[in-house]
Amino acid sequence: MLNHAIDIAFGLLGLAVVFTLIRLALGPDMLDRVLALDTLYVNSAAMLVLYGLELGTGRYYEAALLIAMLGFVTTVVLSKYITRGDVIE
Repeated sequence: MLNHAIDIAFGLLGLAVVFTLIRLALGPDMLDRVLALDTLYVNSAAMLVLYGLELGTGRYYEAALLIAMLGFVTTVVLSKYITRGDVIE
């Protein structure tokens, strides 16, 4: 049962990645693109966690955590750059 749930989750996350890439490419303004990039980070971290569950190993959880942290920092920096025009104060 868990294998079927993981397969369905992979399919739905793949669909979410496709829609996010479309929003990243066609976003009307820069804020939509930043949010799409942040969503892409979240989706990739979720895919790594699912892959770790499928293999039954904990190796991929640290990578998912690193991607989530880098995604947060990148979103903050890009938002600061868009609003102020400068990252370093």
